[in-house]
Amino acid sequence: MLLYRIGPEGFYAARDEEGVLRVLYSDPFEVRPGGWELGREATAEPVGLLAPVRPGKIVGVGRNYRDHAAELGNEMPAEPLLFLKAPSSVVGPRAPIVLPPESERVEYEGEIAVVLRRRLTRAPAEEARAAVLGVTCACDVTARDLQRRDATFARGKSFDTFCPLGPAIQVEPDLEDLEVVTRVDGEERQRGHTSAMEWGIVEQLVYISRMMTLEPGDVVLTGTP
Repeated sequence: MLLYRIGPEGFYAARDEEGVLRVLYSDPFEVRPGGWELGREATAEPVGLLAPVRPGKIVGVGRNYRDHAAELGNEMPAEPLLFLKAPSSVVGPRAPIVLPPESERVEYEGEIAVVLRRRLTRAPAEEARAAVLGVTCACDVTARDLQRRDATFARGKSFDTFCPLGPAIQVEPDLEDLEVVTRVDGEERQRGHTSAMEWGIVEQLVYISRMMTLEPGDVVLTGTP
């Protein structure tokens, strides 16, 4: 099932079994998908699609694909490399990315973004898996020159518009069998699969929940291939 957030009101809608988009009367962060109450038919033109979630925080996992680490000349870390992006960097799937004058090298990073529906603190694997609402597409836009210059990733990752999300949340997917493809003007630039991750999605959630509590609506960016 696909879950959308539609503007300007920002209400949720889901595609039912017949593929019809219907207004969701249930809170997707409170009620499991099998118990959702769907109402009237909804219309979602591409320009009306918002980011499918408004996260309280965005946690990124760096260097989770060996090929990408090698491309940047980085060694693989012994543990997941975590960073934060500002929630104000989130925009919808069709919003323009604004290039900041402070940077001369802005790069795309297509990623699988995990959306939480349940609070996680020091969670075991099965609890972490059950806390996932679904996944969506993300572009972890990065000012690469600033990232390399600074002691932390915060500035290079957090400019406004640097975290496009959407268009929809794929609800309850197989977390071990997901593929991400990045295209620029129709040309494929990146392709990766969860099987090639150094740390799988559930592993990442378990690890992150030991450092910080993850709340409903939080987003985890799982790395770029």
